[in-house]
Amino acid sequence: MRKEHAGVTDCQQDKTEFYRDVMVGLRKSAKSLPSKYFYDARGDVLFQQIMRCPEYYLTRCEEEIFKKQTNTLVKYLFQPGKRVDLIELGVGDASKTHHLLARLLEKDYEFTYRPIDISTHIITELQTSLPTKFPSINISAFQGDYFAGLAEFQKISSLPKIVLFLGANIGNMPREQAQDFCKQVRQYLNKGDRMLVGFDLMKNPRIVQAAYDDEAGLTWRFNINLLHRINSELGADFNTDLFEHYCQYDPIDGTCSSYLVSLLDQVVHFSKEKISFEQGEVIHMEVSQKYKLEEINALAERACFSPIHRITDSKAWFVDAIWEAI
Repeated sequence: MRKEHAGVTDCQQDKTEFYRDVMVGLRKSAKSLPSKYFYDARGDVLFQQIMRCPEYYLTRCEEEIFKKQTNTLVKYLFQPGKRVDLIELGVGDASKTHHLLARLLEKDYEFTYRPIDISTHIITELQTSLPTKFPSINISAFQGDYFAGLAEFQKISSLPKIVLFLGANIGNMPREQAQDFCKQVRQYLNKGDRMLVGFDLMKNPRIVQAAYDDEAGLTWRFNINLLHRINSELGADFNTDLFEHYCQYDPIDGTCSSYLVSLLDQVVHFSKEKISFEQGEVIHMEVSQKYKLEEINALAERACFSPIHRITDSKAWFVDAIWEAI
């Protein structure tokens, strides 16, 4: 086992940037908080619980693809005898990727697994757990922003690249932002490199709505955790009992939006500023965009990728689209 540590950083997210982003969002007439700050250690745990809750079908659908259609994934992503960098953006616990990694190692494919995640906790866990589970794996992790990680890996390796972006994470961006994101990823790839993107498909709106409003209240706790984090790290005094979770799915547009609702008129204090909330006022927390199949091919082509294959789960609720950089 050869283990690299290229690009790994143990620094905490810059609090100045965190404070700036929070205040920019809360000063707007339509208040919002950036979802990238959901993932502190507690947020990581809560999201892993969400992924296993009965209503959150997305993880099970994509896990089924990675478990039951592993050979198809290998066929369309890898070439025997060609060493590659396998880069995963927003890796999480890598539970789905385990199936792919196991098959690649079983078949003696040559690759370096390069996960990127903003969470120090996640990266630290992976660097311990993956070599334990797969002693022969080559792993080079990066903690931080996706594009900083892609730039680092582009700098240290000239191998062909395969990029995984799983979990319908692309749905956490509005459509235009998702388009810009794919174009930006393409800039770090060479012609012939491949990318797999997981998309949640439009379906019965009751199924979608339930996934983001689970009975156990995990999504509520996940969103509220960001207020706890702001209190802890930025010295604010949010009373989290005075906010409740609300989500709304638009089945025409395919957009599911999550909010925290202020239950009464209140003022939240920071060290040098204060933010007022009216009763019923909302903070936009997250968007989860659902797609039609035809939208996905168009998205690839506008970002200079050629769609080469797509794999759906048995219910056709979720698709992993495989693209080639052109």
